[in-house]
Amino acid sequence: MTTPAPGRIELTGLSKRYGSGPLVVDDVTMDIASGEFVTLLGPSGSGKTTTLNMIAGFTEVSSGRIRLGGRDIAPLPPHKRDFGMVFQNYALFPHMTVTQNIAFPLRERKVPKAEIARRVEQVLELVDLSGMGGRRPDELSGGQQQRVALARAVVFSPSVLLLDEPLSALDRKLRQSLQQEIKRLHEELKLTFVFVTHDQDEAMSLSDRIAVFNNGRVERIGTPADLYRNPGTRFVARFLGESNLFEGRSLPGGVYEWGGHKWAADGTAGEYDLVVRPERLRIATTPGEVPADANQVPATVAGLYFQGTHQRVELDYGEGPAGCAVLPPDAVGADLRPGSGVTAYWDPAHQVLVTRPNEENA
Repeated sequence: MTTPAPGRIELTGLSKRYGSGPLVVDDVTMDIASGEFVTLLGPSGSGKTTTLNMIAGFTEVSSGRIRLGGRDIAPLPPHKRDFGMVFQNYALFPHMTVTQNIAFPLRERKVPKAEIARRVEQVLELVDLSGMGGRRPDELSGGQQQRVALARAVVFSPSVLLLDEPLSALDRKLRQSLQQEIKRLHEELKLTFVFVTHDQDEAMSLSDRIAVFNNGRVERIGTPADLYRNPGTRFVARFLGESNLFEGRSLPGGVYEWGGHKWAADGTAGEYDLVVRPERLRIATTPGEVPADANQVPATVAGLYFQGTHQRVELDYGEGPAGCAVLPPDAVGADLRPGSGVTAYWDPAHQVLVTRPNEENA
């Protein structure tokens, strides 16, 4: 019989209800491999943080199972689960030095003093804080405090690290820097990371897989590339990146109908949305520029924005949601301006059909 990997987390039918209220987490089932980086992504109130708190043991499970390395841990209190935990607000002890903060979980575990000193020095170097062990939290920047929190969470070599929106209090530039540090830590330590965020860019850049939460359920789970290219539902298409979204229907014979337009499309007949990502959309100012095999729709330029590496062209299709195209910086001619009539077109291979359930948070 194969021994389960120590950092593997299995959630089976996990649900949470407060009193007689509605389910805030509804039948979440997920298998997180040992050493994997999985992000729970979703809007406020979608159930992602409650799910993390049930894994950590801070919130009691209403129903379902949580297994770690094949062992049921749902009955165990948080300190018996031996997880590392990083919070949004750092949760450092203000009266302790950096060294004392990091050493705290080792002292609680009765680790010998010499070993504590060795491990603290080792983890200070890991998070690039060597020589700062004597400072107190109020003498550190926000980014340095979060590094201390990370060091404290991993110093006792847990099998799992739980991170609850750890970067949301930081400014954009510092957040991007800490994202790189977290990714490096994951690669070096090879721990299981379960990360909660509402920031889609953060989830895309850090994760091996993303679980997209909506109304207490996991709407979709997959790699960042798979979820972006094949979102599956309208909610995921809207939440994970931008979309040109056309609400129509797929007809027999490989045709999609929207607003009087008919386009080539592969898919089962029925009510679906057709999604084209902005970087897949092209713009023509004359009909002769549109390839014969492309799907196309007339549009009006609503806005032009030069953003260095690309140009963003906002589009009005006359009905339904507005859209946009992301083009190379030199692809937009001087004659293109707000109010210009254009043709938006795309290769049918670059579109996907998505379903429409669970739209309350869309």
